[in-house]
Amino acid sequence: MREILVTGGNGQLGTELKRYPWPDGWGVFAIDIDELDLRDADAIAAMVASRPFAAVISGGAYTAVDKAEDDVATAWAVNALAPAAFAQACRTAGIPLVQVSTDYVFDGAKHGPWEVDDPVAPLGVYGASKLGGELAVRTGGVRHAIVRTSWVVSAHGNNFIKTMLRVGAERDTLRVVDDQHGAPTSAADLAAALATIAMRLADDPALPSGTYHFSNAGETTWCGFARAIFDRAAARGGPSPTVEGIATSDYPTPATRPINSRLSHAAIEAAYAITPRPWQDALDDILDELIGTQ
Repeated sequence: MREILVTGGNGQLGTELKRYPWPDGWGVFAIDIDELDLRDADAIAAMVASRPFAAVISGGAYTAVDKAEDDVATAWAVNALAPAAFAQACRTAGIPLVQVSTDYVFDGAKHGPWEVDDPVAPLGVYGASKLGGELAVRTGGVRHAIVRTSWVVSAHGNNFIKTMLRVGAERDTLRVVDDQHGAPTSAADLAAALATIAMRLADDPALPSGTYHFSNAGETTWCGFARAIFDRAAARGGPSPTVEGIATSDYPTPATRPINSRLSHAAIEAAYAITPRPWQDALDDILDELIGTQ
């Protein structure tokens, strides 16, 4: 059995990586914060050296975007220094590292999808710390793939779909931001892409390092996403409140969100022949699991 070490094992992505139908001879060793403190570089080195892993998927992160504005040291320790420690440990072990990153490394000012080589300019602590992790991996001398993603959702954990279904069952009308544009990402689809990349990197030492984007295909706003959730939920017997669009300025948060989080898939399609499916199809699968089929 060739094992891939996965951090953030109890999160949305980690859960889907454990559920992924790995080919014969492959599997994951998934850990979470109770088994590895990502603020401890020595513990990270010991974990990577503890077994003959084929690769590492670094999915564990400090993702409390607003809280990070006041918890700067912890966000940087987990999102930047931990990837640095993984890069060093993976380089020592001679195995590739797949680092998960975010659309928050961009400022959102571009019109159209972000390419992998577009200038980065994070607007807050979360995005800056994740960019720090990218830089640590790129300069760490390890074969790697950095995969940026956006708006991750699933039938597990805390995410926009589950929040909408919960709040939508309690209220007749919801007000949701309608001027932030992006694409939802199914954690299951992201897990499949990361699994493909990790196995390819492990199997082919000549495969170059690179940075890629993965989200589901298409685009919407948070308001458009909410309306789609309730349209599809209603067909399954779920809630169907009215959704009113509001401006970002009407819903202030400690951390500034990118207005444009759309990600180009050109790089991941060219390098790995990974073509994401429409976000609406992914949403249907998640609702099927949460509510039931239509």
